[in-house]
Amino acid sequence: MAGGPAVAANANVAFDKLLDPRRKWYNNRRLIVLNAWVFLLLITSYANGYDGSMMNGLQSLDQWTNYFNYPSPGMIGLLNAIQNIGGLAAYPFAPYSSDGLGRRTTIFIGSLIICAATALQSASQSMQMFIGSRFLIGFGITFAANAAPMLVTEISYPKYRAAQTSTYNSLWYLGSIVAAWTTFGTFKVNNTWAWRIPSILQGLPAVLQVLLIYFVPESPRWLVSKGRDVEALKVLAYYHADGNEQDPLVQHELEEIKASIEYNRTVTANVGWKSLFTKKANLKRMRIIIALAFFSQWSGNGLVSYYLHGVFDTIGITDPTTQLLINGLLQIWNLFWALLAASKVDKWGRRPLFLTSAAGMFVSFMLQTICSAVFAQQGSSSSAHAVIAFIFIFYAFYDIAFTPLIVSYTVEILPFSVRAKGFNVFNFVISLSLIFNQYANPVALQNIGWKYYIVYVCFTAFEFAFLYFYIVETKGLTLEETAALFDGEEAEQIVDSALDEKTPPSLEKE
Repeated sequence: MAGGPAVAANANVAFDKLLDPRRKWYNNRRLIVLNAWVFLLLITSYANGYDGSMMNGLQSLDQWTNYFNYPSPGMIGLLNAIQNIGGLAAYPFAPYSSDGLGRRTTIFIGSLIICAATALQSASQSMQMFIGSRFLIGFGITFAANAAPMLVTEISYPKYRAAQTSTYNSLWYLGSIVAAWTTFGTFKVNNTWAWRIPSILQGLPAVLQVLLIYFVPESPRWLVSKGRDVEALKVLAYYHADGNEQDPLVQHELEEIKASIEYNRTVTANVGWKSLFTKKANLKRMRIIIALAFFSQWSGNGLVSYYLHGVFDTIGITDPTTQLLINGLLQIWNLFWALLAASKVDKWGRRPLFLTSAAGMFVSFMLQTICSAVFAQQGSSSSAHAVIAFIFIFYAFYDIAFTPLIVSYTVEILPFSVRAKGFNVFNFVISLSLIFNQYANPVALQNIGWKYYIVYVCFTAFEFAFLYFYIVETKGLTLEETAALFDGEEAEQIVDSALDEKTPPSLEKE
């Protein structure tokens, strides 16, 4: 695995020869259209980000707490966890829908469920209705979120794939920003519309996807897996080469996809759930994927994402207006750092970003813990302000890797044959870790306050060590070429042999 960067560099040099240097995202009409469809897929993560920030905001709204009779910490934990419980209920079905019905249909199903659920949530007359609607939101999100990032990475123009797939999870903060500032804006509304309006807006991206998803091209890889090679060729040619089916890039992509899918289907029998945990290469993948899923929720970020209200209480910041304002500013800060890292992922590389992120989180969370302890013992306002500062610093480090990369890295290291299933495992583990956090965090904060932070300080230290030993660099590789890093030279030789026989001469650069 230490040879990963060298392999990536060589592959990138060869693949660059197939890219027409004149074809840019801003000067090619079909690439502009493709990127518009990609953006429609990217906003799938809006609903998740919106939810976390909305629940933070609602806890600071007297109109919401009064209407639902001041929910206890246990009830708050259930309200946050129920969405992920709904997600768990959908996990047995989502990958089969993505692989069987297609990426687009799976997104349509998920978005339709989210539309119905947000209507129910907005019209809630009781806590039972509110909880039920959040269960359905989680159920629908699982379908949409299983298919959307895979479709992004499978239809993107190769030059922009890494950045666009990394942007997927970064747009979690777009939803978070809209929710934070919506609840801040409705704070002065003296009736239930103070929380019903934010609830309605949660369904906006789902409405857009229901209306437009079938205009988005289907995944060429999914089409090839169903024996629809002609349709796959037309999709690749239309969006990647202005309709030229003989373009060297298009021919290379199609043959690489066909060779890789055939290898996994016949040579390795790498197509079922069992293969995720019995094939040596897949075990290496799953070790990384499961770890990233846990790390993304157990780095201390769960305290701020869902319980910023409780964190503020522990450091004496109790004014609802101040809490909502800081929450809104934090989401803008997060989006900036996540999008910056997403745009530079192919330049900076995955491994340096992960290691820098883990080291920075460890140091900033440790300092946040120290300042929280000082405030608890001395009541110093300066230490409370320092806690806020270190929350922002912590998130800058979190956002450069664990926001943009966890989804893009997961889908790119999984071969197509098990991509939907492996990505489903990733999302399942995130839900498990979220459910634990959402039940444990409010109770722990209430009972032991700042001392609970020490758990996360220790865990981020462990994260750095794990990432140092196991994260593999994939910079510059196509989706199919990442197989060489995990499946070994045999996979590389089979795919290369197929390409050598069928790929036309490359474009000459001007």
